[in-house]
Amino acid sequence: MKIATFNINGIKARINALPEWLDEAQPDVVVLQEIKSVDDAFPREIFEDRGYNVETHGQKSFNGVAILSKLPLEDVRRGLPGDDSDEQARWIEATVVGKTAVRICGLYLPNGNPVELDDAGQPVEGGKFAYKLAWMDRLHARAAELLELEEPALMAGDYNIIPQEEDCKRPKGWWGDALYRPESLAAFRRVLNLGYTDAFRMRNQAPEQYSFWDYQAGAWNKNDGIRIDHFLLTPDCADLLLDCQIDAHVRGRDKPSDHVPVWVELDA
Repeated sequence: MKIATFNINGIKARINALPEWLDEAQPDVVVLQEIKSVDDAFPREIFEDRGYNVETHGQKSFNGVAILSKLPLEDVRRGLPGDDSDEQARWIEATVVGKTAVRICGLYLPNGNPVELDDAGQPVEGGKFAYKLAWMDRLHARAAELLELEEPALMAGDYNIIPQEEDCKRPKGWWGDALYRPESLAAFRRVLNLGYTDAFRMRNQAPEQYSFWDYQAGAWNKNDGIRIDHFLLTPDCADLLLDCQIDAHVRGRDKPSDHVPVWVELDA
């Protein structure tokens, strides 16, 4: 089973680029982020004509996540548990049954910038950085619940987290940003330390492997990127891992997203 994650930065803007990549890569399942579309406006037919079942959790102009699957989707859930007042569309999950059933969670973790701290150095309540850390606390809780099932499960998407120095071309330039500062990294490691595996680093230890390049300052041509799109696997899912790669070449195409697809292949 080939499963991909792709922050498309707007379905309307990627209406040609996304189908082109799907036809080339032929993933069985794709989790999308930043569809920037309400559910009713999402162009389902383009993907259904390619054999995909489509489930969305949309939001007008911002955020929005989706799952495309050539296999049946069961028990679809929308929204990260833990805060009924959270209206941002950042989480969708479903079970996909191939040779093995896999619980697939697609996420778009908050960016968190600007980082607003009070005089004591704590995140300002109601600020974007405080929202990011609170969201990651809820992610930790859901990750723990998934582990209790003792079944193959993964959480994939745009985490807006640079895990390590080698995941960034210019670590000093990013240090202090909400994507790469002590509080963010500690929250990410809390999830990993539950027993999750970073699928890409399990298969590839090389530096300068990125999934995002800014549109500004010629970042793509300089390979001035960061790796912020991740697959975290439960132990039962990690046992099925065959490969994990980044389709970096997609960034050089016409009208690209600033992210590129990342995919895993499971013996499932």
